[in-house]
Amino acid sequence: MRRPLRRRPTAARPAAATADRRARALALALALAGCGGPSFNGTVYRGSDVAFRVPPAPASWKPLEVSDAAVAYRDDENGATIALNGRCKNEEDVPLVSLTNHLFLHFTEREVLKQEVVPFDGREAMHTVISAKLDGVPKVFDVWVLKKNGCVYDMLLIADPARYAAGEPAFTRMVRGFSTLPAHGD
Repeated sequence: MRRPLRRRPTAARPAAATADRRARALALALALAGCGGPSFNGTVYRGSDVAFRVPPAPASWKPLEVSDAAVAYRDDENGATIALNGRCKNEEDVPLVSLTNHLFLHFTEREVLKQEVVPFDGREAMHTVISAKLDGVPKVFDVWVLKKNGCVYDMLLIADPARYAAGEPAFTRMVRGFSTLPAHGD
């Protein structure tokens, strides 16, 4: 059995800053690892085994340049992060609720504010809005999980509770414009 890695003790950091970094890290950790030269042109993402289309992000959302994210944006003014991720590992037998719950295993004081299964891109997706604490700092997560053709897609908005409403319209527009593409197509 492997034990989790432990961080070396460091000087104390403000809890909000640490939680914000960990929230971004969560979004990025959920992203598809960049094998085979992934590309994103602002609307179409293509990885080695997954591809999707999204509408252009609003001007206030700046791309996050990270090696392990499919697509990620940050709106510093509203303290929000959007991450769009995909992975293909034959997880079709795993229920949507289990895939969603897995995203929040390391959070405390979880409260589901909304959860529904809705038609999405020719399949069903689970849409969940949850408040939870990360390192004692409250966040709101708006999450869509879609399973299609052996792949799982996670779309997340991570925001401070007081500013969730400011970031939600841009995220909803991006989610509503999301569509899967053949991984090896034109």
